[in-house]
Amino acid sequence: MNPLAIELNNAIQEQTPSVYKMLSQLGLEMFMPKGILTQGAQAKEKAYKFNATIGIATKGGTPIHLDCLHKHLQDFAPADLYTYAPTTGRMDLRKAWKEKQLHENPSLKDKNTGLPIVTNALTHGLSIVADLFCNDGDYVVMPDKFWGNYRLTFNTRRGGLVSTFPIFNEAGGFNVEGMLAKVEECGKLRPKVILVLNFPNNPTGYTPTPAEAFRIVKGLKALADNGTQIVAIIDDAYFGMFYEDSIKESLFGMLTHLSPNLLPIKLDGATKEIFVWGFRVGFITFGSTTANDESKALEALEKKVAGAIRGTISNVTHPSQTFVAAALKDPDFEAERKANVEILKERALKSKQILSNPKYADQFTVYPFNSGYFLCLRLLHVDSEKLRMHLLDKYGVGAISTSATDLRIAFSCIEVGDLEELFDIVYKGCTDLANA
Repeated sequence: MNPLAIELNNAIQEQTPSVYKMLSQLGLEMFMPKGILTQGAQAKEKAYKFNATIGIATKGGTPIHLDCLHKHLQDFAPADLYTYAPTTGRMDLRKAWKEKQLHENPSLKDKNTGLPIVTNALTHGLSIVADLFCNDGDYVVMPDKFWGNYRLTFNTRRGGLVSTFPIFNEAGGFNVEGMLAKVEECGKLRPKVILVLNFPNNPTGYTPTPAEAFRIVKGLKALADNGTQIVAIIDDAYFGMFYEDSIKESLFGMLTHLSPNLLPIKLDGATKEIFVWGFRVGFITFGSTTANDESKALEALEKKVAGAIRGTISNVTHPSQTFVAAALKDPDFEAERKANVEILKERALKSKQILSNPKYADQFTVYPFNSGYFLCLRLLHVDSEKLRMHLLDKYGVGAISTSATDLRIAFSCIEVGDLEELFDIVYKGCTDLANA
């Protein structure tokens, strides 16, 4: 094993021995090499005469660039666009995103977390976390309604065993007891359990209520304190889109400082939160397991993430980071973001009103939803994939089949005045197939 990896492992083992045991074999072996980037950083600090380290071209101290391109980007300095970004991301962006996290998550007050590390959006962040913590045969617990890419990330790529529990209980709320039972069950088979909590949930659009969140936290603490090692991955892709009775912050803050055996990892990003999907800017943030000083362990985890980034994409695109950093500093940022969230809230509430009409009840019901971009219909008589194709071929309507019975509708991209027509068409498609 590389001496740099051993050094990082020792730092993690010293302050957080349980987290050391959670690392995968690849996670144990990962490190950030002291190669070109490290040497370049040293040269940037000390090479006052000539700096011939980094592979970019400059003229007059400015990155060489094309005027035909830069004329569209006049508000930004060439150095903020054309140079390589640091492996872990622009420092000003990382600090600004942490301030945003602290502002929006009251449970993080007075708790220790690492500085967010920039990723190429959420999928890249999930991939890194899977690499660092998931070994072949490790159990990965998640609700039975989950984003299909999780299976590719944890099972196909890393050999993890996806183990699900019903997302809703008979009362129509989040199935906290089912989740805790599944974690306990898997924890008896393997010492470590990877738990994926994605709220607002894709595909159902559900976020737990405060009472449910309290039971989640209390239950996970009890399991962790009883010896189950839990890697709690908090997928906050749709964070901030809270419309009704749900918690209005991430579970990440509630799970930080919870137990030596529970490592909270927050995955979030600008993509959905500030409506820049194509910019591909996301973040990984590690929370401390306890209130003790875990700074060396957090720094070591950051360097392992840096190594994972360096060994795959090298760094995240610099212009996107610059644009997001500029947006976060803009005085109109918060008002504009809230205005866009209100648009989605209006569509969500209108969808709920429309779907409460009993005229649809003989063909489908809707799973509980209170947040996010989506809702999910439970089809009573027809196959979801057959309906999806029928809607496309006969009515020119697109939706996503997530299982044999479930059809995901993204109300986020449908004008509020078109929602009733959309659901009427889905209903008509169901009756077409049911009567065929």
